[in-house]
Amino acid sequence: MNLKKIDPKFSKKTNPRIGLIALASDFIIEKDFADVIKDKDIDFFVNRIKTYDPLTKENLIKMSEDLTNVTNDILPNEKIDCVVYGCTSGTIASGYETIEKKIKNAKPSSKVTTPSTAAIAALKKLNIKKISIFTPYPQKLNNQVVSFFKDEKFQVTSNSYLDIDSDSDIWKVDPDFLYEVLTNMDHRDADAVFISCTALPVLQIIQKLEKNLNKFVLSSNQVLIWDTLEKIGQNNSISGFGKLFNSN
Repeated sequence: MNLKKIDPKFSKKTNPRIGLIALASDFIIEKDFADVIKDKDIDFFVNRIKTYDPLTKENLIKMSEDLTNVTNDILPNEKIDCVVYGCTSGTIASGYETIEKKIKNAKPSSKVTTPSTAAIAALKKLNIKKISIFTPYPQKLNNQVVSFFKDEKFQVTSNSYLDIDSDSDIWKVDPDFLYEVLTNMDHRDADAVFISCTALPVLQIIQKLEKNLNKFVLSSNQVLIWDTLEKIGQNNSISGFGKLFNSN
């Protein structure tokens, strides 16, 4: 037998890495990310975090207690450019600083984004002050989301909610129903519409809504993906998911 040792040649190219922490009951967020970044040279990894019903501030905080372990299990011992926590109300409940600290305990060099902080960044980028808000949450949690934006100095001109108390039911909401409800909301005094929750199937109807309403339409997944791509320097050449991506 002729035995020959061959030295490997390694590629010098490395893609930016995104690590998504998705809720165990969220059937939408991974597909939305994949739809937007499918043509980009990005490495995308996902881990799931356990959720608790009913949807309350206390259960959202309880969910975040395992965040460091869940983050650490995304490419253990490897660096990730941006870690994404896929929960709007959960970040509002726990506070961004708490979420960031728990993630950085596992991935200290990673940038961190969340839907709520991404929404604020997007609204400021677009110079928007007045918003109407739609959520699928129970009233108490819905009110906490509204208060978050008010505390960030945005004027909330109208608010509607679905009063769903189980996170595992949110993804089941019909997109055509969402389009009808969002179209018929009172947006007269708003500069933009914000649709909360990463589990709502709304990304695919944003462009249609913007054309109908003649306003900016932002959703949790849309702003989250936009901010993630901003943080890794890949936010270009994206169309079909709302005017926000044209603001760069």
